[in-house]
Amino acid sequence: MSISVTTVNVNGIRAAAKSRSEENLGILPWLAELDSDVVALQEIRASLEQAEEALAPALDEGWHLSMAESTVKGHAGVGLLTRVAPAAVRVGFGSDEFDALGRYIEVDLPDLAGGLTAGSLYLPKGAVDPDQTSTATETDARKFAEKKRFLDEFGTYLRGLLASDRHAVVGGDWNIAPAENDIKAFKTNRRSPGFLPHEREWVAGLLDDGWVDVTRSLVGDVPGPYSWWSWRGKSFDNDAGWRIDYHLVTPGLAGRASTSHVHRPAAYNLRWSDHSAVTTVFE
Repeated sequence: MSISVTTVNVNGIRAAAKSRSEENLGILPWLAELDSDVVALQEIRASLEQAEEALAPALDEGWHLSMAESTVKGHAGVGLLTRVAPAAVRVGFGSDEFDALGRYIEVDLPDLAGGLTAGSLYLPKGAVDPDQTSTATETDARKFAEKKRFLDEFGTYLRGLLASDRHAVVGGDWNIAPAENDIKAFKTNRRSPGFLPHEREWVAGLLDDGWVDVTRSLVGDVPGPYSWWSWRGKSFDNDAGWRIDYHLVTPGLAGRASTSHVHRPAAYNLRWSDHSAVTTVFE
C-alpha cells in the first residue's frame, strides 16, 4: 500500500487558516482535499492551543496534531499532522540550545511503511558570513554562528538516525538550497544565507552519509522544482524561486519513492504561504 508524506512551511498557521478571498480560502480546504498520510508543518508561530483552534476543522475530520512550540512567542514552531495517532512523539534532537525553540519534532508510525519515523524540521535561516561581507552586523554574526551550531548538532543526530536502520523521512524547511539547480538566481546569491558554501557542503555530507533527497533523485538534474518565492516583485510569476523545502529519506524507504511534486498555486493571489507544499509518494 502506498503512503504519501507532505511538508509545508505555513508561514503562521493562524494566517494560513484564514480566507483571503473568495478564491483563496487558505490551508483548510487544501488539507481537506489532500491525500496524504503525514503532513509536516513548519513556522507554525502559535501555541498548541492556538494551532488546534486554527486547525479545528481538520482535526474534527480525523487528523492528529503533534507539535513542538517555541518558548519564544510567535516564533518558529513545528508539527506533524497524521491520519493515525503516533505511537511515540519526540520533541527536539537532544540539544540544550535548540530543543525548546520549536525547530524539530518526530513521531513513530508503526503501521506505515513497515514502521516509519517522520520528522518535521525548521532549520534556522542564518545570515551572511561576517568574514566574507563587510556590511555584516553583530546580529548577522550571531545568526550565522547559531546556524552553524545547529548544523553541527543536527547533523550528528541525523547520522545516528540513519544508523538506527529505521525507515525515516525528515521533511521540512531546510533553509538551504543544496545546489545551483535549486535556486534560479544562483550566480547572484553565492553569498546569501541558504546558499553559502559550508551550508551546501553540509547537505552534500548528509547525502554522502546515505540520506536521499528524493525529489531530486526522482526529477533528475533539472532546475527546481522550486518551493519558495518572495512575496515581493515578480519572483513567483517568473518562477524565480528556491528549492529549500524537501524530504531527506533513509535509503530503504527512498527506493520505494515513486513520485514527488510541489503544490505550486496556479496564481500569485492563491497563495496562503510564501512556501509551497512538497508531497512524496512511496509504494
